[in-house]
Amino acid sequence: MADEKRTVGIVGASGFIGGEVARQASALGWRVVGFSRSPQEPGDGINEWRKWSEVPDLSGLRVVVNLAGEPVDQRWTESAKRRFHESRVGVTEILTRAMLTSPVPVLINGSAVGFYGDRGDEVLDESAAAGDGYLADLCREWESAADAAPDATRVVKLRTGVVLGSGGAAWKKMRTVFGFGLGGRFGDGRQWMPWIHVADLAGGIVHLLDADLDGSVNGSAPEPERNAEFTRKLASALNRPAFFHAPAWGLKLGLGDFASALLASQRAVPNALLRSGFRFRYPTLESALAELV
Repeated sequence: MADEKRTVGIVGASGFIGGEVARQASALGWRVVGFSRSPQEPGDGINEWRKWSEVPDLSGLRVVVNLAGEPVDQRWTESAKRRFHESRVGVTEILTRAMLTSPVPVLINGSAVGFYGDRGDEVLDESAAAGDGYLADLCREWESAADAAPDATRVVKLRTGVVLGSGGAAWKKMRTVFGFGLGGRFGDGRQWMPWIHVADLAGGIVHLLDADLDGSVNGSAPEPERNAEFTRKLASALNRPAFFHAPAWGLKLGLGDFASALLASQRAVPNALLRSGFRFRYPTLESALAELV
């Protein structure tokens, strides 16, 4: 039987990122518990499934990794915003309440680089202040919910960028659009895009299970790219042209408020992970694209 002191519970274990975290943690000897509204059979890195509820069973867990969150790449209607809030702030509040009666030593809670708002060319490490706008406000509330965990809990707030990986929604959309030669920059293309390969994001989370690190952590690669350069390198990797250009007004007309997320500039750098000794497998976009293509 695995050491119960090395048991991690993952909220969102059936998802793209959660599944990769489960596989990497299991390979390093962690016992992995997945949470789901519809528990499945164990397998693919998951040793046990527990039913998600308003009072989740956190017994025996050393770490909880919370990766829940409704995708924001959709029109930001009022009903969608309610889902964004409930799946982020609401789920985190459920977890921190449960920890009052079932203490867990470590909480690694999702957040996003949207915390920083639109910051131009400013280099954003974990000490940077919150920005303005809807996503920044949502992330600030999300992180505050995580900070409500008991004082004895080590809390990590993981601010994630665009996650690239086979099977992920972002890569599927990019590969489809660019594969047909329909790719192009957003707006003027000068906005910085923080990105990360899913293997590195999951590896960083597994690293954080034991690392003596708390507070905010940027879950992004060491070399963010401007949107125009990201577009050029992606098109080159796929051996396709990228002639198209989506002007800011067109994005706003077609996507509504969500366009602000595509046009925002966040030059986020993962100083906390690097200082803690984590080594990226795919530190550059070229290396990530080589693996993906």
